[in-house]
Amino acid sequence: MFTLQPRDNDPEDFLQYIQSPFNTQLTTKAFWSSFGYSISGAVLCAVLFCLLRPHNKTIYAPRLKHISDGKRVPPAISNGVFGWVQPVVKTRDQALVEKIGQDATVFLHFTAMCRNITIFLSIIGCGVYIPLNIVENSKNRSSDGSNTFMKFAPLFCRREGMLGICRHLACLRHSRIRCEYFESSEYQNKAFSRTLMVTDIPDRYRTDAGIVELVRPFATSRDLSGTIAHSLKELPELIETYEGAVRALEAVLSKYSRHPKTLPAKRPTCKARAGDDTSFAPGANVDAIEYLVARTRRLSAKIHEMRNATVDKEVLPYGFATCPNMEQAHELAYAARKQHPHGSKIQLAPGPNDVIWKNLSLPKETRRWRVFMGHVAVSALVAVWTVPNALIAVFLADLSKLGAIWPTFQAELERHPRTWGAIQGILAPLVTTLFYLLLPTIFRRLSIYAGDLSKTERERGVARKLYVFFIFNNLIVFSFFSAGWKYAAAVIRAQSNRNLWAAIKDTQPFENLMGAFCDVSPFWLNYLLQRNLGAALDVSQLVKLGRDWLSRRLLNLTPRELLELTAPPPFDYASHYNNFLFYVTIALVFAPFQPLVLPVTAFYFTTDSYLKKYLLMYVFVTKHESGGGFWGFIVNRVLAATLLSNVVATMFVVARRESYVQIIFMAPLFAILGGFKYLCIKTFDDDQCFYSKRGKKVSDDAVMEKRNDESVDVRFGHPALYSKLIVPMVSTRAPGILRDAQGSCLDTGLGGIPQQRK
Repeated sequence: MFTLQPRDNDPEDFLQYIQSPFNTQLTTKAFWSSFGYSISGAVLCAVLFCLLRPHNKTIYAPRLKHISDGKRVPPAISNGVFGWVQPVVKTRDQALVEKIGQDATVFLHFTAMCRNITIFLSIIGCGVYIPLNIVENSKNRSSDGSNTFMKFAPLFCRREGMLGICRHLACLRHSRIRCEYFESSEYQNKAFSRTLMVTDIPDRYRTDAGIVELVRPFATSRDLSGTIAHSLKELPELIETYEGAVRALEAVLSKYSRHPKTLPAKRPTCKARAGDDTSFAPGANVDAIEYLVARTRRLSAKIHEMRNATVDKEVLPYGFATCPNMEQAHELAYAARKQHPHGSKIQLAPGPNDVIWKNLSLPKETRRWRVFMGHVAVSALVAVWTVPNALIAVFLADLSKLGAIWPTFQAELERHPRTWGAIQGILAPLVTTLFYLLLPTIFRRLSIYAGDLSKTERERGVARKLYVFFIFNNLIVFSFFSAGWKYAAAVIRAQSNRNLWAAIKDTQPFENLMGAFCDVSPFWLNYLLQRNLGAALDVSQLVKLGRDWLSRRLLNLTPRELLELTAPPPFDYASHYNNFLFYVTIALVFAPFQPLVLPVTAFYFTTDSYLKKYLLMYVFVTKHESGGGFWGFIVNRVLAATLLSNVVATMFVVARRESYVQIIFMAPLFAILGGFKYLCIKTFDDDQCFYSKRGKKVSDDAVMEKRNDESVDVRFGHPALYSKLIVPMVSTRAPGILRDAQGSCLDTGLGGIPQQRK
């Protein structure tokens, strides 16, 4: 960061630049230029996708290769250039739920809802807003300017009604899918579907019988069993250490057997770790293969020993209760949803791999403090990023402005104009892109620190934080920064002999605030145009194609790493939901002043709804299935976006006349919005979380009897207690390399040696 020195130019230059950091006046020529390169780039990426897809199924259809479950296998796809179109268009909801799961199907429903909303509003925007603006502007009578916004009021009411209809239909659709998810055999056969998680258990109830005593008052059946959690000590960390040792062994074997017919005369070496219970001296250079084999054997034996040690373990403040069937578990959880018997909390258990186990044992006071500190950290990050965000837009995006207030740097610019021109084109996008790539990771760390109990809960929290961050920094601050800085500039320029209040009043606060909002609207039109290029780039998978090609040729990948490289990647729901909600918010807020954002957004959602459908069917997988648990977050954020658009419209009504008469015409908007939220709470909220009876038989009695004979310990618990340990993988090019490399030590103590087939 630079410091203004006495030799620098007048601070007026700095004030002038910082006052309009996001000044991107979009002329007609610039609009068509942006439209041209966005659409042409999108078409180019789409053509590359169509041409490359038939010959690179590992990249463009990894689910076809890796999904072995018959129900989950995607529909067959031909090798034709447009062979992907038919299965994407013809696959319906019921098949989607079976093939890609509820979470992915709900995401596609959300995309379709955004598409329908923006298409309907485009009809209003292009058919009403634009003609009305043209007619009123042609009159050119400032005294009647408020009439335009008064005519907007009934249009907003119609818009609110259409939004409500779209949202209600989408909620009904999701409610049906959610019910089908609860009734599916896939869900009911999972242990967690009939398991309750009890947290914050007092000391006197930390027994198996104590858990049953806490849960029984809410149960309709007396057939309950409970299991208190016991401390696993360092077992989870030990398993991570073991997996790291196995991967290290695989890396050494892969490098050693790169040319299996001519093995190196000298075997690889490494330094022995201190603390390993092996015959190798700590710090000594030893045979890497022998050392890592011995280390994995020792760690494996220790893990099995700790798993079998079930006595004298410290009890933890959480446990699990099991019910005879899923329906009774949901009834119990619903009855206990607002109750906290003896300070404990009873809720439906997530899947074992979905639970963040280390957070379950956090004391209640610690969790509350961490939640508070997490909110403080997020608020600080949102507020602090405002300054670098503005400075990046001012100076990194146009280095000549930095040179105008820093003479030394200006001389450097003049000496090397091409070099700094290239840096200018890369630096600002690179800095912001890297930050936004790191932002979800930062929020995930904060959510885990705050004590989130499941990974799906954490992802919903990340999506909430991302949405707040984007709306505040990338929409509100971005749009109102110019007007806000005018007030700050007025304070800076005010002399001692001048009234400060008069200086601020002369800037016409409310009018300038709304003027700045209108001035920045063309930028958002340009921004939404460029999203089409981003959607096409996503489906083209060019980044992954290049990364995989470089990895295979430059890195000595192990068989496991090759398998992971070609496996379907997990879909980042938090980031995608945030992006789509951000686009919808922009469209709703700026529609009255820049109606073209509506057809542009509608076109984007129409195309991307099919592209994302292909990606979810053939490329991505859901890492932790929640059965559509994001839906409540979606509806609330769409309502918040609608509320924000109504508030901005009301502010314009006030700004035009500084009279509150016109607000009366806007009042029904907020009443309609509040009524819809109340309807959602009463109609859909409980169905989102709990299964209600539908007059159907939930499960077969014989299956229920078999389930009742099982133990909660076996059916639900920490994965560290029962998950299989990974074993070394070797290439088929050198099937005996592991056994030969060990010399006379034929038994590794790790079971069979899987071989990667190529």
